[in-house]
Amino acid sequence: MVRVAAVLVDITAIALWSQFAPSLPHVDSEWGNVAILSFGVIPAMFALVWLCLPLRAALGPAQLAILAGTLVLLAVAFSLADLEIAANLLKLFAATAVGWVALAFFEAPWWVALVALLIVPVDLFSVARGPTKEITENQPQVFDALSVFMLIPGRNQEGQAQAAHLGLPDVLFFGLFLGACARFGLRVAPTWVLMTASFGGTLVLAVWFDQAGVAALPLLSAGFILANCDLLWSSIRGRRHYPG
Repeated sequence: MVRVAAVLVDITAIALWSQFAPSLPHVDSEWGNVAILSFGVIPAMFALVWLCLPLRAALGPAQLAILAGTLVLLAVAFSLADLEIAANLLKLFAATAVGWVALAFFEAPWWVALVALLIVPVDLFSVARGPTKEITENQPQVFDALSVFMLIPGRNQEGQAQAAHLGLPDVLFFGLFLGACARFGLRVAPTWVLMTASFGGTLVLAVWFDQAGVAALPLLSAGFILANCDLLWSSIRGRRHYPG
């Protein structure tokens, strides 16, 4: 019950922030906005993934798949209805659930580590020259639909709310990596801290190099591997089968 109450409080806090952040005074410093996102908004949003981890263990693969499909449909429906705040949270939960469904196909931690390494060059290429670059530069409405937003205080000169975005694949792999920690007995808390900090690090890189889009998966993968490197190495050497 305590965990359920924490989820409800967190959802309420995120919803209230999303509703009223555009009406707050504008923060002139880009680094100030990075700090607000890195130490406030991002941890609040991804605390939901940690708090909901027991749901992954309580449901079977078929039930998780049904849940993921339902959340995807609800996210689409709420987006079409222009209920942006609810749709944003539903996209976060939907991408996380899809990551947990994918986790059912992994039999050992080193499988997850291998994927964490393989997605780094893929994401770097996609953001630099591939489909992600094409979508962010030429089809912003598609990118908005395939990402979750995190608002910062105030509005821009056109009177629009200001936000940073994370692509749904970033959310999916966050859920997959954290779910793998819970399933295989890896370090959940340090992994959550490092992966959450990795998104803040990605924002720092974006501002530092004045880039509209920076690949988030390299630092996310690094956070997962650094938190569990010794346990992952033991898995590689032992090649043991782990129970679901």
